[in-house]
Amino acid sequence: MGALTKGRYLSLGFVFLVFCTTCTTSKGATGDIPPDSLPSVPGTLPHFLKEPEDAYIVKSNPIKLLCRAVPALQIFFKCNGEWVHQNEHVSRESMDQNTGLKVREVLINVSRQQVEDFHGPEDYWCLCVAWSHLGTSKSRKATVHIAYLRKNFEQDPQGKEVPIKGMIVLHCRPPEGVPTAEVEWLKNEELVSSMTDENIDTRADHNLIISEARLSDSGNYTCLASNIVAKRRSATATVVVFVNGGWSLWTEWSSCNVPCGRGVQKRSRTCTNPAPLNGGAFCEGMSVQKITCNSLCPIDGGWEEWSDWTVCSVQCERQRRRDCNNPPPRHRGKMCEGPGDATENCTGGMCTQIIRKLSNDVALYSGLGAGVIAVAVLVVAVMLYRRNQSDYGVDVIDPSALTGGFQSFNFKTARQGNPLLLSSSLQPDLTVGRTYSSPICFQDSIDNKELFDPLPDIKVKVQSSFMVSLGVADRAEYHAPKGQPPETFPRGLNRDYSNSTVERRSPKKGLLSPTKVQLKTTGVFGHLGGRLVVPNTGVSLLVPHGTIAEDTSWEMYMVINQGESSCDILLGPEVTYGPPGLDLSSPVAMTIAHCAELDAENWNIQLKRKTQENKGEEVMSVEDESTSCYCLMDSTSCHLLLDQPGSYALIGEPLTQAAVKRLKLAVFGSLGPTAMDYSLRVYCVDDTPHAFQGVVATEKGKGGQLLEEPKMLPFRGNTFSLQVSIQDVPQFLWSIKPFTTCQEFSFSQVWCSNQQPLHCAFSLERYSPATTQLSCKISVRQVKGHEQILQVYTSVKESVPFFMQSDCTITSQTGPKAFKIPLSIRQRICATFDTANAKGKDWQLLAQKLHLDINLSYFAKQQSPSAVILSLWEARHQDTGDLDSLACALEEIDKIHSKSPYADGDCCSLSKTTGLGKIITEKKEICN
Repeated sequence: MGALTKGRYLSLGFVFLVFCTTCTTSKGATGDIPPDSLPSVPGTLPHFLKEPEDAYIVKSNPIKLLCRAVPALQIFFKCNGEWVHQNEHVSRESMDQNTGLKVREVLINVSRQQVEDFHGPEDYWCLCVAWSHLGTSKSRKATVHIAYLRKNFEQDPQGKEVPIKGMIVLHCRPPEGVPTAEVEWLKNEELVSSMTDENIDTRADHNLIISEARLSDSGNYTCLASNIVAKRRSATATVVVFVNGGWSLWTEWSSCNVPCGRGVQKRSRTCTNPAPLNGGAFCEGMSVQKITCNSLCPIDGGWEEWSDWTVCSVQCERQRRRDCNNPPPRHRGKMCEGPGDATENCTGGMCTQIIRKLSNDVALYSGLGAGVIAVAVLVVAVMLYRRNQSDYGVDVIDPSALTGGFQSFNFKTARQGNPLLLSSSLQPDLTVGRTYSSPICFQDSIDNKELFDPLPDIKVKVQSSFMVSLGVADRAEYHAPKGQPPETFPRGLNRDYSNSTVERRSPKKGLLSPTKVQLKTTGVFGHLGGRLVVPNTGVSLLVPHGTIAEDTSWEMYMVINQGESSCDILLGPEVTYGPPGLDLSSPVAMTIAHCAELDAENWNIQLKRKTQENKGEEVMSVEDESTSCYCLMDSTSCHLLLDQPGSYALIGEPLTQAAVKRLKLAVFGSLGPTAMDYSLRVYCVDDTPHAFQGVVATEKGKGGQLLEEPKMLPFRGNTFSLQVSIQDVPQFLWSIKPFTTCQEFSFSQVWCSNQQPLHCAFSLERYSPATTQLSCKISVRQVKGHEQILQVYTSVKESVPFFMQSDCTITSQTGPKAFKIPLSIRQRICATFDTANAKGKDWQLLAQKLHLDINLSYFAKQQSPSAVILSLWEARHQDTGDLDSLACALEEIDKIHSKSPYADGDCCSLSKTTGLGKIITEKKEICN
């Protein structure tokens, strides 16, 4: 037995001898006799109040083992079969107040070194032995371990993408440790418990089981293992619960689209039952179905043969009749025209009823006499009235003339600061405006006089309200110069409508053929792509990089077709791009300006393409989803993604009378045929750059000056006409030609103008050459609609008007200079977003942040959805200059993912990855 063991037994022997009071205090008196072999003393056996417990040594901190027994004369610890030295015990003694027995408590420390040095067949253990007068008692064995927890998990949970209502099982095997680690689960850094959610089970082998996945179960899951030493976190597992798209029910079949003959009915459905979420698949199949239909054509009624005449009556008359049954009107056909009954005198006028004849003669002559007197009185009244009004030289409709007084007048100079308005020395720039700016500087490649003939003179027929009140049916006419052939009226109008008619006449060289006048631009494009622009029209074509195959080039063109006769409501110019047979690997982006106030409840706007038979076929409705074409409507422009060359036009179908078309109003002035005459011309045109350029070109030829900044007038589809009137003309300085102060356009003229300008003219004459200033107001209002006032302040003198026109001739650009997004950045963005990503950074999020998240099914079928989205962004922002909105969108995506549970701590920012970091830094204030 070792020296340490011998020392311990000597000490115990000494203690035992002291207890027995039969031994001396000599240190080695008892030799090596173990205490448990000593004879017991009569009394009560010790009872343990506290036994040593299993313990774990954390790091280098020793643990304490405690024993408490009653009655106990002495207590000693025994570890791994050996007695612990007396000096290592800390004892404390007390008296139990209830029993009067001695209570003894003993404490020892066990260090990490002691445990590590022990190499026995079992774990390090200790127990305590207590003595009383009756004998000894032993406590339970308490084991001592060194606590630890390894760093690496034996199995980390793996991310999953599961359909909604599917089962989610995340496996986790914690790191090895003593004591064994307990496992908890975190979702987005919050504790997950099966106690609060019956759909979750965390009790099976540390695994997390979600029996039916819900959208709310998407998130970042972490397995957390812990014991008394440390806590360990597993790798994060991203769970995405996706929803595959499902079709809604079909709508009812629409009515046949033609009133007569073979037509088309359609019905639609949407991928919203449910809508695809979190990368779920789009619905398969078509969103629109079409079937042919046959509408019964109207059959107009026809008269049968007249019946025989009846017998001559006592009134010397006979009758006959006919019926509208040959055939009868059917299917909304018209009734027969003309009377169904006829009456005639059956005696050849020689009826013998003399009394009736005399009475008839008296009535006849009395009526004729009264009529002659009434006409004479009316003629005298008109002549007297005209004589009284001749001093003023104005139309009787002018309210100031009816009051019989004069109005004060102050000459005002032209307002400053507006480049469109005139002063006596400054002419306007009609080609540059705030509304229709363009990023590409250019001028027309064809002389304006070849595109637009001078504005034809007009013939105005106005019926005086005063003459109407007197019952005179005669109308005063203001005629155009003689020798000019009349032009046919615009479609849908008769020669007599309402109270006035504006008749457009062609120039002397003959009737203008609108279909032969075209604006065209061309360019040669290859693999690098480029952009085509028709100057000053709001029409452009973007050919993205890679659309045309390498080592291939095409001469592409874009044409604006003019003046096609159609019953459709054209909301913008009809545009053709080609050539036919163009081979494209991705869609091109076409931009067309429009004049509609967008409201899905009031408008049904369709994109139509012209067929080989020169008929318009519907490509899509802008409110519907389509995989063959994409249409994005902004407030003033429409952006199209097209795969096929052809002629395209936006057609509007008003659904209610609240549908609104924007009109642009402008007033021009020029000297008349003599030095004393001055002409004001008011134009009402669809509010598109292309339509207004027609007015500009026309006024160039007439030497006109823009007298007021053009204004916009909302024109409602309520069937009411448009009235143009001149007001507040200084009567003592100017006279106006009679019956022209108020003129009117019919509703159909304005509503179906289809990009063609309408205008009316006011002819004024000054009394004196000294009058050099003109001030008046032009009121343009729709009956039961909106009104705009054009204020005219101008100097009247002989001058040669001019139009400032930029000298740029660029109508096409090729290669990188045609695009705002550099090619390298574009490629990095596509690489980042084209790949489906469980963390949400895919092309759908890019479309959402760029506000292009409609008709996503079109992008889904593209080889590179992100590239097509960026092309659409390029077309949409060609007028706004820089990359602010794109940079801000990428930074916003970055911020969302840096805060969301999907973000990785070491994830690089999108702005740095794509090279837009510098732009984002410079535009920080804008983004915030």
